[in-house]
Amino acid sequence: MTTGYVGRFAPSLTGPLHFGSLLAALASYLDARANNGRWLLRLDDLDVPRSVPGAEREILNALEHHALEWDGPVVRQSERTDRYRAAFSRLVDAGELFLCSCSRRSLRGLTVYPGTCRSRIIHSVSNADAATGLAAVRIRVPATRYAFVDEVFGVQGESLDAHTGDFIVRRRDGLFAYQLAVVVDDAAAHVSHVVRGADLLDNTPRQLYLMDQLGLDPPGYAHIPVITDRTGAKLSKQTFARAITPRDAAMNLYLALELLGQEPEPELLHAAPRVLLAWARAHWALNQVPATSRFSDFVSI
Repeated sequence: MTTGYVGRFAPSLTGPLHFGSLLAALASYLDARANNGRWLLRLDDLDVPRSVPGAEREILNALEHHALEWDGPVVRQSERTDRYRAAFSRLVDAGELFLCSCSRRSLRGLTVYPGTCRSRIIHSVSNADAATGLAAVRIRVPATRYAFVDEVFGVQGESLDAHTGDFIVRRRDGLFAYQLAVVVDDAAAHVSHVVRGADLLDNTPRQLYLMDQLGLDPPGYAHIPVITDRTGAKLSKQTFARAITPRDAAMNLYLALELLGQEPEPELLHAAPRVLLAWARAHWALNQVPATSRFSDFVSI
């Protein structure tokens, strides 16, 4: 019997999976399977300039060797531009998008967009298209607090005008921004629960605002700690985090379960990945995941 639960894992193609990526994938996978749900795989390859050749195959191989099996076909953002454009058109019609020609240099050091170009409202998609290469497109945000209950961190929220200001939905180069793409993709796949890294926790209010503007129902959220090195930097492909290897699959999964607070039995330390995951599905407890934003000092992973 299914519960209607739909989860997803959405890695970028900026490089192979590292341990931090595996931690997010495992938590998302286990929460879906423990709830008799589906687990989808989406490749966030919309940022073509940052995509690394061969990364897709490496990511799929890593998931397969760790026995993390997804449901349905692999979805690629690069093949879904028409959906993003349709959502963008709806936002244009709502009258809240504007052209922003502010340079990164002019905004350097600012944590909140100051509203410099707010008066340049876009009245048609063609108006926005004509500005490609010259201006980004931002959405005006209200002085409203967007709050949600995170299943790990509890009640979260922020007033967008005070914390981020008007944010970008289409970049200067014409590519649709992550915030818009992820909202459209999750809604199209009927994703009911999003389990992802705590580094994306502050993205959630912006995404809730876009869902509100597009008339979409929000999913439930759970954010898990991210892995950092000794300097406090999040493990990422940009900081040259080491790729996980198939030969260490069982050890990787065991360590990830420990970090997620699941207390795997010692005899599972050398079990095959499928055996380890079978135990983990049966014992998964999201409420045991530590409510901390990061695990530090994992530079050796």
